Amino acid sequence: MIATILLQAAAGGSNGFGMLIPMVLIIAVFYFFMIRPQVKKQKDQKKYVEELKKGDRVVTTAGIHGKIIDLNETTFLVEVDNGKIRFDKSAISLDASKALNTPPAVAKS
Repeated sequence: MIATILLQAAAGGSNGFGMLIPMVLIIAVFYFFMIRPQVKKQKDQKKYVEELKKGDRVVTTAGIHGKIIDLNETTFLVEVDNGKIRFDKSAISLDASKALNTPPAVAKS
């Protein structure tokens, strides 16, 4: 489809160029609303995982709550109520962990 539009534009057809502008706009909207936010979220996740240390409370993507007691290069050991479990660092849920560590807001009366 794009090749056909480009051929029409190269042949001098004004209709081909007119169809090319909406395609460029669709690609730009797709980039700014889909790709860019996902890349930013991945960078935030990576930065959060790199900053973890012993004693931090985390929530895994499986929903397991615990406290980090040991860190390795690619894994961490989490202490839960009934024991210890080793997880891969990619198993940390950034959003849930931040919500767990953020103190609740005090309602004003």
